Amino acid sequence: MDIVTNLLPDGLGFPAALLLILASFFTSALTAAFGIGGGVAMLTLLGLFLPVAALIPVHGAVQLGSNTGRAWHQRAHIRHGIALPFIAGSLVGAATGAYFVVQLPDAVLKLVLGLFVIVVTWMKFPGAARLGHAGMAVGSAVLALATMFVGATGPLLSAFFAQIIPDDRKALIATHAAGMTVQHVLKVIAFAIAGFAFARWLPLVLAMIASGYLGTVYGSRLLEKLPEQSFRRWFRIGLTLLAVDLVRRGLLTL
Repeated sequence: MDIVTNLLPDGLGFPAALLLILASFFTSALTAAFGIGGGVAMLTLLGLFLPVAALIPVHGAVQLGSNTGRAWHQRAHIRHGIALPFIAGSLVGAATGAYFVVQLPDAVLKLVLGLFVIVVTWMKFPGAARLGHAGMAVGSAVLALATMFVGATGPLLSAFFAQIIPDDRKALIATHAAGMTVQHVLKVIAFAIAGFAFARWLPLVLAMIASGYLGTVYGSRLLEKLPEQSFRRWFRIGLTLLAVDLVRRGLLTL
């Protein structure tokens, strides 16, 4: 037990670490089956045990591993015609955003993001599914630029990809995983450059990633059994609940 405890960051006990590792399984399974929810749930749980300064970088590292594992496990369903222009656009948008960082009130950002996700989730945008590579790259650049201000990329990307992939739940989740991998790579690099000490959190992060991959395998099996129509219904409901909670939190802190 002492050996295990010595591998954990100061202030984090073995019971809490075990809970986070087990939770990584279930949150990854949730995202693999329904496309959303796991990242937000994991962020909430980490917030109960981690200091504020470590919360976002550790969450980013865990989610990087989780999304990479999901993208690999579901790689046969990735729409590369969407993923590659998205990656290119994201890099351009993130690089551009670094020169235009504007500190807007957190309450306003939550409110705008929540309302935007609701609109994109329930409105059908004609021609979105036929968006070309150039259009995808431009849209991804704008989206990456927006994430420099709003931060919460998961629901935004889910709603965006759902418009482009309206009829294949497996392709939606796999391509979303590839896109989120890019977003979290950029986030982890940014925190590493800023000097965050990832090494002391590495054993916990690796254990959570391993547990999360097992959850991805289990959640992918559930996805196979879920009818497309049922998936789309619960996908929209889940996105809406996340967006409404963002709006609620924004209004409470205005």
